[in-house]
Amino acid sequence: MADTPQLWMRSETRPTERRAPLTPDDAGLLVRQGVRITVEDSGHRVFPLDAYAAAGCRTAPAGSWAQAAPGSAYVLGLKELPPAPEALHHRHVYFGHAYKGQPQAPGLLRRFAAGGGTLLDLEYLADAQGRRLAAFGYWAGYAGAALAALQARGRLTAPLVPTPRPELDARLRDAPADGLRALVIGAEGRSGRGACDALTTAGIAVTRWGRGATRRLDRAALLDHDILVNAVLTTRPVPPFLTPADLESGTGRLSVIADITCDTGSELHLLPVYDRLTDWTAPARRLRGGARPVDVIAIDNLPSLLPAEAARAFSADLLPKLVDLHSPAPDPDWLRCRAAFTTAMEALTGPDRAA
Repeated sequence: MADTPQLWMRSETRPTERRAPLTPDDAGLLVRQGVRITVEDSGHRVFPLDAYAAAGCRTAPAGSWAQAAPGSAYVLGLKELPPAPEALHHRHVYFGHAYKGQPQAPGLLRRFAAGGGTLLDLEYLADAQGRRLAAFGYWAGYAGAALAALQARGRLTAPLVPTPRPELDARLRDAPADGLRALVIGAEGRSGRGACDALTTAGIAVTRWGRGATRRLDRAALLDHDILVNAVLTTRPVPPFLTPADLESGTGRLSVIADITCDTGSELHLLPVYDRLTDWTAPARRLRGGARPVDVIAIDNLPSLLPAEAARAFSADLLPKLVDLHSPAPDPDWLRCRAAFTTAMEALTGPDRAA
């Protein structure tokens, strides 16, 4: 590690990604603690580059980390890396989505193998009990359930655009609930709590299922809701909550599914009634037509619909762990995060090359 701790916050390649893992205010706190921070320019980040410069950060052109970031720097981001460079030699901190058998995972891990770099996947930054330490879950659940409520009322418009929460809440309240009923599976977690709050704001009756209900799944009761929100994060295969046969039966009143987890393509996919994600351009996709249609919403960057609120909450969670990242003594939470990467690399390349 270099004498001066360094973070390099890259720009996000996805145009709809307006969040940041670190706010200007929190970046300033790290700068005052002696961390050198470089922030790349971005045409769509919710916080302006000038705010980071005023907080004491250096600035750099978008996408310059590959050539300009020192090898000792941690490259901090949120979503997917650009396709180049093919060999990754930095230590990257972001949501890699590469340890659950996702289709894109082998290609990404091979890039780290080629360059000798490391992925510290923020999804695996957890304490000794497995609780995630920094997550966008609440706002993912809030946004996903809000979209589902609007779709169920025929008021979801596309393409989606980022919205301040007061404006989104006004849209949720600006329509009668029409007797709609919603079920949130995983209601006890961050995403589930956010989903329940959005549905309550919309005036929709909410049934909350926790772990006990999923262990003894009542599929008939599930189908007897207009809206289904899946907010369950699982790390091992379990029986699916809903199957194509359930939809084909035509029973119940289900009309909109919002999958917050978005584990499509993985053996951990709990709603195998759909096989590809939706996006901001086409947020809802029809799964079943006819007199009782069913639509799915499965967007993997939902919190970016509320970018400022989501970024501030996430940055506050991540800040102490970024301090620990630069601590002289190894931090156990980051060590567990590093171990998850090593395990994935061993599965791909074998223990010798992973080491």
